[in-house]
Amino acid sequence: MSLNGQLLNQSNVAYEDNALQTVVNHKGDFLNLLKQANYPVKVNLPSDTAQHTADIEIAHSTTVVAVLYQDGVMIAGDRRATAGTSVIYDRAEKVLQIDRHSVLAISGSPAIAYEIARVLEHSFQYFRRSQLQELSLEGKLRMLSRLIRDNLAMALQGIGGVIPIFALYDLNADKDDNGGKIFFYDALGAHFENVDFATTGSGSVWIRGVLRYLSRFGDTPLPRMDQRQAAINILRLLDIASEYDAATSGYNAKVNIFPNIKIVTPAGVDTISDDDLATWYAEAQPEQ
Repeated sequence: MSLNGQLLNQSNVAYEDNALQTVVNHKGDFLNLLKQANYPVKVNLPSDTAQHTADIEIAHSTTVVAVLYQDGVMIAGDRRATAGTSVIYDRAEKVLQIDRHSVLAISGSPAIAYEIARVLEHSFQYFRRSQLQELSLEGKLRMLSRLIRDNLAMALQGIGGVIPIFALYDLNADKDDNGGKIFFYDALGAHFENVDFATTGSGSVWIRGVLRYLSRFGDTPLPRMDQRQAAINILRLLDIASEYDAATSGYNAKVNIFPNIKIVTPAGVDTISDDDLATWYAEAQPEQ
């Protein structure tokens, strides 16, 4: 073997040893491996750095919460959409009906979330019309998982992450059980069933502990609350989140904007009217 060939062979062996050692050092952490290799796993937004020449603002929305109550599932979202530190819209719809017995609540990028909701709705409709039956519960969960997983590239770049809550009513549940189901998803599409409640978004950190307290130690556990009790608690929780999270809004008394609250029961999906919310909210205010 020539001298050049020996040097090339030694270089290849050294490169392979270094590459193997790099993988071993990261212990299977693929994202850190990409970062060390200078792969662009995240693109900073214009608000993060002044080096970008493009002036692009990406809207984000928070906070959503779902709870079991005596008739099924109640799911709500505040109405604020933000871009960086700017409030760009205060009437955003974050609770979207997918079919007769399922609802998707979105936090993250509305543009991506609305597209996921549209594809999901059309897919459920196509299956029902072509197969003359509803898609199974597991089929609905897996379809949403695939859509979220397909969005992973955008989520890794920091410009299209969506963390939804999927709530539905299982008509095949036992008669003695509440057929309401609440599922939480992560950015990779894995889904987890929550027993009594779920919340996500930037304001969720402030209310998750309160929900846990109400569920375990409250005078009336969440699954036993009637519609009025559950709605009042959700309104109060979103008010709490709005006090500590600038991206979340509670009830806006100046322009009379209430959070969007839907219920999912055996009868289907329904929206609680602003008139009912206003009445219950006023009745629940403590005396001064």
